[in-house]
This record gives sequence, C-alpha cells and structure tokens, in this order.
Amino acid sequence: MKILVINPGSTSTKMAVYEDEKPILLRNITHTPEELAPFDAITEQQNFRRQLVLDELAAADIPLEFDAVIGRGGLVKPIAGGVYEINQQMIDDTLHGCVMHNHACNLGCLIAHEIAEEINSQHAVCGFPADTTSRCRAFIADPGVVDELSPLARISGSPLMPRICIWHALNQRAIARRYARGIGKEYEDLNLIICHLGGGISVAAHEHGKAIDANNALDGEGPFSPERAGSLPAADLIRLCFSGKYSEKQLLKRIAGKAGLNAHLGTNNMREILQRIKEGDEHAKIIVEAMLYHVAKNIAAEAAVLCGKIDAILLTGGMAHSDYIVSELRRRIGFLAPVYTFPGEDEMEALALNALAVLQGRRESKIYS
Repeated sequence: MKILVINPGSTSTKMAVYEDEKPILLRNITHTPEELAPFDAITEQQNFRRQLVLDELAAADIPLEFDAVIGRGGLVKPIAGGVYEINQQMIDDTLHGCVMHNHACNLGCLIAHEIAEEINSQHAVCGFPADTTSRCRAFIADPGVVDELSPLARISGSPLMPRICIWHALNQRAIARRYARGIGKEYEDLNLIICHLGGGISVAAHEHGKAIDANNALDGEGPFSPERAGSLPAADLIRLCFSGKYSEKQLLKRIAGKAGLNAHLGTNNMREILQRIKEGDEHAKIIVEAMLYHVAKNIAAEAAVLCGKIDAILLTGGMAHSDYIVSELRRRIGFLAPVYTFPGEDEMEALALNALAVLQGRRESKIYS
C-alpha cells in the first residue's frame, strides 16, 4: 500500500510517502513569514501548501498514485479517537467556522481530500471504475480534539465553562501503542500517564485505551510550557482583560505564543535556554525548574484520576531528548510508577500506520458527523 502523509504546522508542512510501514520520502517544507504574509486566513493557504507538496513529489519522481492520503486532523468538533474518512461535513466544518481554533493543522483534511480527489479524477479519465480498490481514500487520525473525557473530568467550577481537552492525541496514542508492543501487551490492557513535552505540554490519563482525562494544552490549562501560559489565576486574568492595557488579540498571544518560557526568558528555544543554564544563568534555571515542577504536579494529579493504578509513565516530545529535563521529572514522579522516555514525536509514522491499518482491514474507519 502506498500512502501520502501531510502534516501542516504553523511555519512548515511535513510530508512523507510510505510503502506499507516503510518511509520512502520524508520532507519538511518550511514557510517564511514573508511567504505566509499574503494570506489573511489560514484556510487561504490551502492551494499554496498543496502545490508545494505536489512539487516535492514531482522533484522526487514519485507519481501521483496512492492508495490513501492522510492528513493531520484539525481542531473541529470534539470526536472520539480513531481514523476518520474525510467527508463533506468535515470539510464544511473546517471551512465555515466550526473549528475550535484557527490553526494550521486545519489544513490537513483539506489538502488530503483535494489530492485524493485529484488522483481519483485521473483514474476516472483512465477508465478505472469508481468502486474498485483503485480509488484513493482520504483520512485523518486522532486529531488534537479527541475527547474521551470521563463525565467527572468535564465538570469545572462554572457551568458556563465546562472543561475541554486539546492535546497531542496522535503522538500520545502512537507512543502508548509502541510501549505496549514493546512489553508484549495491548494498549487497551494498560493504564498509562503520558506527557508530551513540546511547545505545548499535554498530560493525559489513559485507562484501557481511552484518555479519560487530559488538559487543554493549547490555550489555558495545565503546566506552562515554552510558549503557552497554562493555568492562570482567573481573577487576575479578568482584571487584566478590563485594564485597558491590552487588546483581545494581545491577551490571546499572552496565553499562547508570547507566554511561558518565551514570556519569561525571551525565547522558546529549549536548546538555547538549556545552554544558558549550563553557562550559569540562574534566572533561566529557576524558570525551567518551575515549569518542570508544574509538569510533575500535573502528572501526579493524573495518578489520582487512575486511583494509583498506573502501569507506566511515558515522557515524549522534543524536550524528552534532554537528560536534564527527564532527570528532573523522574526525581519528582518516579515514586508513582516506572518512567520511560520516547523522545521526539512519531506523528508522520503514526498517521501512515493508521491509514495502513484501515486499508488492510485491521481497523474500521469512523464517520465524522
């Protein structure tokens, strides 16, 4: 099976071509601010990014012949985890405002659907029947809005603001399955706490194959991160909103973007920050240690969600490459359960394997509605 994977981010579009489980092309197409400046809305970037993907395929002499195209899922309505075949409802919701946030990942389903339709149109011209296995299918899998929260987890202190989760569902679930395979078990047999340590930090309690509790890692819950504020004192935030000092747009940036380590230290570059600590920057050291303190506290809170029945704690994401960060977290949470690290993220492989599982009949695709 030949699969095209598309993963749009804020300043890049990652793409890959897989033959079954084997990657035969991996590309990270970067986008400069000048290139993106002409587009007022993220959805307006669709044709621009799609053409760059097609150009990379042409440059690698890879024909536009795929069994499936899978895109990173967008921030549409909350849905259960799994693989979803892209349908008109998903496209309409993405294009016409039924999205929880205006993020580049929303382009994933749009570009995947468009390329799959182009392949199917070519097949029709060549005379292939539409109902044969020659049809290219378009999917997303485990988007950031996967919502499997328990009823208790949804309730906050105000009925006006129920809890929602926006988290690294795709990578967390991929890491969970990889860990389970490694110990000869199924993901659905385990209780895990997984923490993704990236530009945003998400912590989730996975109970027998469902994430029954997870934070809103994008805009205002959980630990602060390299560029996000995490949970803030509510009354102080309200007063700031009415202070007249900041516009709504400026304050939203203080939640996600110009927040977290970026606000405290002037950069979200962890390599640079860790180098500053190595060179004796005490201010940088205490800010990073405060971040890890709050990460550990949130991990410990998920232990209560699982009533202490934890098979393992898994650390993943870019910051899990750092021995300093991992050792600091292990020092605080190691008493809860064994701690294992899976540095980086497996999003491209996870997307490809999810599509492959459906194509091979090992998993059912779901219907977005």
